[in-house]
Amino acid sequence: MTFFIASHLNVTFYEVLTLWEECVFISLVYFSSFFLFSTYAGLIRHSTFVDIFKIAFSCGFSAVLLAVISYSYYLFSGFKIFLIPFLIIHAVITFACMLMLRILVKSLYTYMMNMGRKKYRVLIMGVNDDSIAVGEALSISDHQNFVLAGFVSFKKRYQKIKIQGAPIFKYDADFFERIVDYKVNGIVLVGSQLSVSEKNKIVDRALEKNLRIYYAPSISQWENASDVSANIKEIQIEDLLERSPILLDDTKINEYLSGRSILVTGGAGSIGSEIVRQVSQYHPKKLIVLDQAESPLHSLELELRKNFPNIDFEFVLADVRKKNRLEHIFQSNDLSVVFHAAAYKHVPLIERNPTEAVQVNILGTITLADLASAYQVDRFVMVSTDKAVNPTNVMGASKRAAEIYVQALMHSGSSDTKFITTRFGNVLGSNGSVIPYFKEQIKNGGPVTVTHENIIRYFMTIPEACQLVLQAGTMGQGGEVFVFDMGKPVKIMDLARKMIKLSGLEPDTDIEIAVIGLRPGEKLYEELLSDAATALPTHHKKILRAIDEPMPLDRVMHLIIEIAAAAETSDDVLMINQLKILVPEFKSENSVYQLLDSDRKN
Repeated sequence: MTFFIASHLNVTFYEVLTLWEECVFISLVYFSSFFLFSTYAGLIRHSTFVDIFKIAFSCGFSAVLLAVISYSYYLFSGFKIFLIPFLIIHAVITFACMLMLRILVKSLYTYMMNMGRKKYRVLIMGVNDDSIAVGEALSISDHQNFVLAGFVSFKKRYQKIKIQGAPIFKYDADFFERIVDYKVNGIVLVGSQLSVSEKNKIVDRALEKNLRIYYAPSISQWENASDVSANIKEIQIEDLLERSPILLDDTKINEYLSGRSILVTGGAGSIGSEIVRQVSQYHPKKLIVLDQAESPLHSLELELRKNFPNIDFEFVLADVRKKNRLEHIFQSNDLSVVFHAAAYKHVPLIERNPTEAVQVNILGTITLADLASAYQVDRFVMVSTDKAVNPTNVMGASKRAAEIYVQALMHSGSSDTKFITTRFGNVLGSNGSVIPYFKEQIKNGGPVTVTHENIIRYFMTIPEACQLVLQAGTMGQGGEVFVFDMGKPVKIMDLARKMIKLSGLEPDTDIEIAVIGLRPGEKLYEELLSDAATALPTHHKKILRAIDEPMPLDRVMHLIIEIAAAAETSDDVLMINQLKILVPEFKSENSVYQLLDSDRKN
C-alpha cells in the first residue's frame, strides 16, 4: 500500500534494496519493535488507550529506527536505503490498520455479547468527576445493560457542549418533559452529591414518568470497575428514607470499651451482632458473645474471627433464663460492660406466647442486671424499644417492665453499676422487618399486605441504632432512658407503593396492596416518650434523655414475683393482669387481653 501511494508522488526510489528486500527488512524491524513493546500482549477485544499508545509508539519507533539505519548506511556508502516520506506513510498506514483491526474486533465482540440483551437508555445525574467516571464506565464496558443517553446538570445550562458524545441537560421544572424525545428509560443517581430529600423529589417525579431509577456509588468504591451491572443497581427504598449522618464521639466510646472485657447478650441477632462488630473496632480486652441460637452464633463466629483476628472472642451458647450458666460467665471474667440485646420481639407471636416474653424479656433481664450488680460491672446498657412506651401488646409491656426494674435497681442505692436504657424504633433490615417482607411479596407477585391504611412507623438503620447505643453508654450516670431521634415517621402504605414503583411495577395494577387489619397488639403509631415522661437534650443532638419517676424496688419486686409465679404455672390471664398493674399504661389493643382492661375499669 505504501509503495502504491509513494509511487504516485514525485519521488525516485533508492535502488540499494529491491522491493521485496525492503518489505522483508521493514517487516523484521516492525516485528522486533512490536515484540519489544509487547503490543501483542493484550486481548484485542479488551483494547484500551494504553494498547493504542503502545502501537503508535512502536510504529513511530520503527520509522525512526529505519531512518537512522538509512542515514547510517549513507554515511559509510554514500547511498540511502529508504525515502523518508515512504517511512512516514508506512508508519501511518501500519498504525491505522492495527487500530482498525482492534476497533473491528472489539465492535464485533460487543455486538455478539449484547445480541438479544435489553438495553436501557439512561441519564446520569450530575456532571462532576464521579458522574463522568460512571459515564466512561458505561461507554467502555461490554457486559452491561445500559446506553449512555446524556448527563444532567443541576446548576449550569450547557449549550452545544457534550461529554463523551452525549448531551448535557439542565435539571429544571421542564426537565422530564424535555427528555421525552430522547426515549430515556431511566436515570442513574451517583454517589452522595444529593441530599436524601433531593433524591426523593427526583425519584418521585421520575416514577410519575415511569422511569427506572438506578444508583451507582462513586467509582472509587466499585469492587470491580469493569463490571458495570454489578455496581449500577436499582435504587433501594433504604436509600430514600430521610436519615442524616450520625457523628460519634469516638474518644469517649474508646475510653469505656478499649482494653475492657465486654459481654453482649443476644449477640447473634440483628442488633446484637452489629453491636459486636462495632465494639470490636475499639479493641476490647475480651469480647464475649452470648446467644441461644446455635447456627447464627456459629456464622457470626466465622465472620468475626476472619475480620478481627486480633480480638479475643468467646462465643457462648446459653440462655439468659439460666442463672447458673450466666453466673459462671460473670465469675470467670472481670466484666466491665454488658450490652443486653437478648429479647423476644415479634409482637403477634409474643401475644400468643406471653409466658416466653415474661421469662426472657423480664426475668432474663432481671437475672443479668442482678449479676451485673453483684459482680460490680461498671455499665449495663439495655436495648429497649419504642413499643415499651404506652404499650398495647405483651412484647412492649415486657420490655417496659424490664426498664422499670433496672431503673428501680439503680435508684435503690444498692448497686454501683450504672444501668442505662436505650430506646428506639424499627430498624431497617432486621429479622422480621417490614422492608424485606415487602420485597419478598413483590418478588412473588403480591399481594403486598399492609395492616392499616394510616399506620406509620419510625425507621433507623441497624448501624445507626448501634452507634447510638454505644454513644449512649458513654453518657449515662445510671437510671436514665435514652431516646434516639428516629427522623421523620414513614406511612407504611406510602412505603409499599413506592417500593412497588421502584420495582418497575404499578401498585393496584401489577401488584395488589391488601389491607388486612391490625394484628394483635399492634397500634397505628409508635411513641418514644410516655405521657408522664419528659425529655431533656444531651450533648449529642440525636439522643434525648427521658425522665421517668422510678418505682420503689420492693414494690417492683413484689409484682415481678407474682408475674413470675403465674408464668411458672402458665396462667396467662393472671400473669398479664399483674403485668398491667406493674405497667399501668399497658392497654391491650386487638388482643384477647382487652377484657382485663375492661375489668380493671369496672
